[in-house]
Amino acid sequence: MIRTSEEMVAKRQSDFDTVVALLTLLALAVVTALLGMVNALALAVIERTREIGALRAVGMTRRQARRMVRHEAVTTSLIGAAVGLPLGILVAWIAIKGLERFGASFSLPVVPLVVFVLVAGIAGVLAAVLPARRAARLDVLRALEVS
Repeated sequence: MIRTSEEMVAKRQSDFDTVVALLTLLALAVVTALLGMVNALALAVIERTREIGALRAVGMTRRQARRMVRHEAVTTSLIGAAVGLPLGILVAWIAIKGLERFGASFSLPVVPLVVFVLVAGIAGVLAAVLPARRAARLDVLRALEVS
């Protein structure tokens, strides 16, 4: 098929717009996941106010309280990566199996997958900043008050 230069530019622009739209959706999904994680951690800190107060009363430092929340966030994000990566790989493999007749072949990009796991851990640390700060600043006497 022969195309004019204007048609070729329009085709390339359309392809580029599609990629940008997909990346935008991916970015929105990541931001939504991070906000969900922050929300879950904040609720966990609020729900465990008495527990954290009791731990602080028996000697837990503010630093240890922050570390506890941070470790919980990293563990949660790595569990999400451990579940999400195999499922994503399975879906990709199924999609490529359906496209084999068009010459597509499946290859596992190991380095990007490792990078994604590292990014998930970093995202867990970032999501824990505000809830960990709240847990560390908790007033021990108010936390132990009978509700």
